[in-house]
Amino acid sequence: MTALTHTAATLLRIFALSAMMIAPIGGLAWSNAGGLGIEKQGAGLVLFVTLQRQSMS
Repeated sequence: MTALTHTAATLLRIFALSAMMIAPIGGLAWSNAGGLGIEKQGAGLVLFVTLQRQSMS
C-alpha cells in the first residue's frame, strides 16, 4: 500500500509540473486562435484577390 501511495504521489507531481509548464503555451495558442481565418481588409484583401486570380489563370 505504501508503494502505491508513493507512486500515485510521484505521478501527481509529474502531472502538476507538466500542466504548469504547458498551460502558458496553451493559453497563448488559445488567445491567438480567436480569429476565423485571415482578416481581409485593405492591402490584405488586394493581395488575396490578386493571388486568387493568378491561381485561376
